[in-house]
Amino acid sequence: MILRQILRLSSLFHSAVSIHVRRNIGLSAIVFNKTKELDPVQKLFLDKIREYNTKSKQAGGPVDAGPDFQKDMNESLARLQRAYGEGDLTKFPEFKFEEPKFDETPK
Repeated sequence: MILRQILRLSSLFHSAVSIHVRRNIGLSAIVFNKTKELDPVQKLFLDKIREYNTKSKQAGGPVDAGPDFQKDMNESLARLQRAYGEGDLTKFPEFKFEEPKFDETPK
């Protein structure tokens, strides 16, 4: 009887430990993967993204956009202005939500 309880407890302990170990191995694999060097294709991709980011910050907008891009952008903005009315279409709209009035009505 005592042997069965010990075996039952040991199996519960074994399953709890195995779940814990599996989780730790999964997390440590992610950590080790981030610390090791990237493969050349991933590194090239990240370098190009970082390069574009610095160029776009210096240019203040899209990089290597010619006059055709600006012309198309202005035409699209004019078309949207005609369709949806006034306002600056390059900014996100501001919404104003008013609090509802909960007035008690007389009985």
